[in-house]
Amino acid sequence: MSHDDDLRSETWLSDAQLAKCTRADLDPSPSPIPTQIVSNGEWMPMPQTEQQQRIEARTNELADGAAKKLGMSRRKFMATTGGMAATFLAMNEVFGRFFNVSRESLFESEAFAADGPPADTFIFDDQLHMIRQSNTTTNRALRALAQGYPGAAEFHSNPFNPPLNSGLSHPVLDELALHGDFDVSGGLWRNWNPALKGDPMGPDIFHFAAFVKSLYFDSPMTVGMLSNITGFLPVFVTGPEPRNVNEARSIEVLTADQTVGVRNFVNNLAGSQRLYAHGLIYPGTANLFEIQRQIDHNKPDAWKGYCVSLAAKQLTDPAGAPMKQWRLDDEQVVYPTFELIRKNQVLLRDERPAFGNICVHKGFAPTVDDTPQNGNPEDLPKAARDWPTFNFIIYHSCIAPVLFYNPEPLSNLLSAHPVLREGVPDIRWTTRFGQLSRNLNNVYAEVGSTFASTVITFPTVWAHIVGQLLQNMGSHRIVFGSDSLWYGSPKWQYEAFWRFQIPESLQDRWGYPEITEADRRNIIGLNSARLYHVSSTIPKKFGAIPADFESRMPASLKSLLEFPGFASDNISKMKQRYLAEGSVPDHSRLGWIRTRV
Repeated sequence: MSHDDDLRSETWLSDAQLAKCTRADLDPSPSPIPTQIVSNGEWMPMPQTEQQQRIEARTNELADGAAKKLGMSRRKFMATTGGMAATFLAMNEVFGRFFNVSRESLFESEAFAADGPPADTFIFDDQLHMIRQSNTTTNRALRALAQGYPGAAEFHSNPFNPPLNSGLSHPVLDELALHGDFDVSGGLWRNWNPALKGDPMGPDIFHFAAFVKSLYFDSPMTVGMLSNITGFLPVFVTGPEPRNVNEARSIEVLTADQTVGVRNFVNNLAGSQRLYAHGLIYPGTANLFEIQRQIDHNKPDAWKGYCVSLAAKQLTDPAGAPMKQWRLDDEQVVYPTFELIRKNQVLLRDERPAFGNICVHKGFAPTVDDTPQNGNPEDLPKAARDWPTFNFIIYHSCIAPVLFYNPEPLSNLLSAHPVLREGVPDIRWTTRFGQLSRNLNNVYAEVGSTFASTVITFPTVWAHIVGQLLQNMGSHRIVFGSDSLWYGSPKWQYEAFWRFQIPESLQDRWGYPEITEADRRNIIGLNSARLYHVSSTIPKKFGAIPADFESRMPASLKSLLEFPGFASDNISKMKQRYLAEGSVPDHSRLGWIRTRV
């Protein structure tokens, strides 16, 4: 059977649809950043847009000229840092200048590296996720979003940017679309992470082996924080609402015990602390036993809570009543939990010096209710002042559900005459959060997903977000998280973050500061190093994770993570595929591209 026949047998496209497509892997010199939507065979790809054609043509023009001068083929050139430089340069010409890259980078890897993260950059990624082995479905929508095309995997329409006929008065397209290029059938859904183009989204994309490989082999991350989610998030989770912690635990994508199990294994392999672990905040007097259990059994490094989650329970509540959402300044529900954490913060001062770091998900809420329970920042001032020994690290920087459920407010930031809040364009909840936290020195802004979801598709929006956070909180109170593995290996985020600059036009108009190298170092690692009392910020002093980590996994860890039958077949296959790729980047995409209308 031919390779074409193999591909046809694995596609759901009809013969009529296939007649309008061609194999993506036939591209003789694929770009490091895709310039055309690639289908895995489960959906019909949209044709290459006019803006994508411009980027592709300009990338190829730059690559051809540079390859000729260097005496190599275009394909070989595209596998070098010069190929990535060509794509950044082409994107800057279409979008406007957002990414720092010099024309010398086309020819010299040293010049390309000069604009990227220096080799000694300490990276503390404070928001990482994986899921238990028995769960093969969670957050596939987020991975589909990062892959950047309508119909990714089982998603046959774009749930994140509504279509133009959805009834919104100002449907929001990405910034390429605002130049006159849009898909009227489903809104815009463009790629964030080039490495995910054509990825089949198998059942193991968020599991343990993918976590280790993506973070410690495929990215320059120094240390990271493995986070987790209290069981029931309205809209995201369906089924019976949990009435107690035990019922909620069965819904958790990664339990508190599994989180620390992974932490302990990784750190034992490395011989140093390469991974930190969150405990889960279940507030309320009825849940104090679970906080104490985690303290005694797990000794978490810090805590993670979701106000929007159904996680709070009081002893006075009926046993059969579901748990409830909560707010940080509730003296009856949350303060007893904080008091227990505070008591142990004193007892564990030497062993867990970051025990008082309270990380709270605020933003990306499933509804638009303007309440602290749903995610607005109004409960922060009282809580921060009442608990001065805690650091409140606000995940996602409170950004309201503008990206996933109600994109319309984004149009305010892209408008010629935006609605203002205290003199700057209003970013729903985030602007209010920054301004309320201006003088709250134990409140920090975290940018997981907020950065990833805007820097590629809405770079102007990210410029406003980071500009306002810097205005109000300074670079010492902003911390970086990638929210990986939801979006694949975070290397692309580290590169984009380091190279990004707020355009001078926005600096001049709104008073946003220039982002300096010191700011970048603070945000991408040094601030979290201080918050978590990391003893060294020199990357080379941290032990490496051995490539044969899978053979060292004890049966107890496999049991804890729910490996089916303790089998490591998926890990072995992943390692073989990884080693087969070799050391030279291969930008080929397997799948189908649209060549005819």
